[in-house]
Amino acid sequence: MGVGELGNFAAYGFAPATLIAPLGCVSVIASAVMSVIFLKETLRASDILGGALTVTGTYLLVTFAPNMSQKITAQTVRKYSVSWHFLVYLVFEIIVFCILLYLYKRKKLKHIVVVMMLVALLASVTVISVKAVSGMITESVKGSLQLTYPIFYVMVVVMVASCAFQIKFLNQAMKLFNATEVVPINFVFFTASAIIAGNCLVVLLLCIRV
Repeated sequence: MGVGELGNFAAYGFAPATLIAPLGCVSVIASAVMSVIFLKETLRASDILGGALTVTGTYLLVTFAPNMSQKITAQTVRKYSVSWHFLVYLVFEIIVFCILLYLYKRKKLKHIVVVMMLVALLASVTVISVKAVSGMITESVKGSLQLTYPIFYVMVVVMVASCAFQIKFLNQAMKLFNATEVVPINFVFFTASAIIAGNCLVVLLLCIRV
């Protein structure tokens, strides 16, 4: 699993997030197949239909995803992180996250959509930070050293923190609900948040270039 996540991380340095995120459906399909083979779970018609729709949707997303080269340097990330477009996006996410967290913690609203939305909002931050970190590492490997800039380590901290809280809420969801509910909902929400964050990143990078 660690090798797979490392490969996923490296992919963000070479391709848009809107292209990488939908390919996560492979893990969903693989989990379903292995649960049938090793756990002897019953494969229902709805499971087959859901799998077919997932593969079809992923094919369409990958086929029509923007395939543009994004050179991400420390200067670009720094300009991106203080642009008003990103700050509006970030403030909006923080407000929604705080409202959901209040409902979940204070009002004890243990609904699967609330928990998975918390995970998805963190995932969008993770996608942006992973894209920034992997992009700067890629540029460093190519000869343009980016690891001496403080913004690189800021993004590393954001990436690790958002991943840690994602895992925390995801574990809570697994305790409260069945895996058959959590896994597909998490995939859908994560993919949607990754696409939104990826498109936001593309638009901001274009604005910065202009």
